[in-house]
Amino acid sequence: MSENIYDLAHGLERGIRETDEFKSLEEAYKKVTEDAEAKEKFDRFREIQITIQEKQMTGQDIDDETVDRAQKVAEEVQQNELILGLMEKEQAMSTIINDLNRIIMMPLQSLYEVKE
Repeated sequence: MSENIYDLAHGLERGIRETDEFKSLEEAYKKVTEDAEAKEKFDRFREIQITIQEKQMTGQDIDDETVDRAQKVAEEVQQNELILGLMEKEQAMSTIINDLNRIIMMPLQSLYEVKE
């Protein structure tokens, strides 16, 4: 291969930033951060998400207090149109990332594929 694989990855990163989906996500995030109430709710939502992920990754139990807090914050977030818009844009971006991951993993999948 004449081109460095990391150069290709950096090109992909630049390409992602140029997609309409990323630009829409960026705009939606900007709207959330410019609205004090939405930003505060979004920050609390992200904080509880990170707390839960850290506990899951370290094998810790997620206590009832954390679950209750997460549910309360999720309910608040679902009532905010700016955050809902941001989450919609995140989902579109997540679809692209998942598609790219599937494509990137094709060499390994074909290598280990059972051949008859």
